[in-house]
Amino acid sequence: MDTIKKLSLAKPKLPVLPFRKLAPNMVTTLALCSGVTSIRFAVQEDWVKAVICIFLAAFFDGLDGRVARMLKGSSKFGAELDSLSDFVSFGVAPSILMYQWTLYDLPKFGWFFCLLFSIGMSMRLARFNTMLEAEPQPEYWHHFFVGVPAPAAAALAIFPILITFEFPEYTFFRSNLFCSILMAIVSLLMISRIPTISTKKMRVPTYMVAPMMLIVVLFASFAITQPWLTFGISTALYAVSIPIGIVVFLKEKAEFEKK
Repeated sequence: MDTIKKLSLAKPKLPVLPFRKLAPNMVTTLALCSGVTSIRFAVQEDWVKAVICIFLAAFFDGLDGRVARMLKGSSKFGAELDSLSDFVSFGVAPSILMYQWTLYDLPKFGWFFCLLFSIGMSMRLARFNTMLEAEPQPEYWHHFFVGVPAPAAAALAIFPILITFEFPEYTFFRSNLFCSILMAIVSLLMISRIPTISTKKMRVPTYMVAPMMLIVVLFASFAITQPWLTFGISTALYAVSIPIGIVVFLKEKAEFEKK
């Protein structure tokens, strides 16, 4: 009996978890809940709510990293939870949404493109996690992602839905051919090593602060009054930025190698 008491006394107590460590994980959990809820609305064929949930997941996904850096609450657990949330919210939810929306009507091959997109997302996230533990990338990579990031890939995949919300008469965007080709292209862009522009370490000159604030205000006002057109145009502009990013990357790489 005395031995048992001694062992119980010697057992270390569980450490107290600081809130700064918990807060980013709470935001990530909100992103995960949004992604799972999008799947629910997609099954119910409530397209508007399903799309809104995916964009909510993207908002929380962008917020959790900033909260972690601000509170210095980054952790290995948080990184793994974030990857799981990204896979569900941006890999599974858009696939099911696109299948329920149009690709179910493509015999035998509709589900294949949905699987291709989800697999591409899982491979991208796995590569991203391994790159975190690899050697630091050269300086010219600091303003770029390797391949299309998860939230942007989800937006590109559901781009046809955004367009048909605003222009329902454009039935081409709901065609099986267009949607299946788009899903395949986005899947390849995710796992490719194409440099895409990142704003994480981008610095804004002081003389551009006022114009940038004006742009943010205009975007917010248009997002409230014309949400689908605004998000659709933003997604299209991101697609246009991909070849521009490649050109800028090659220029910065050439300048770095000359040093």
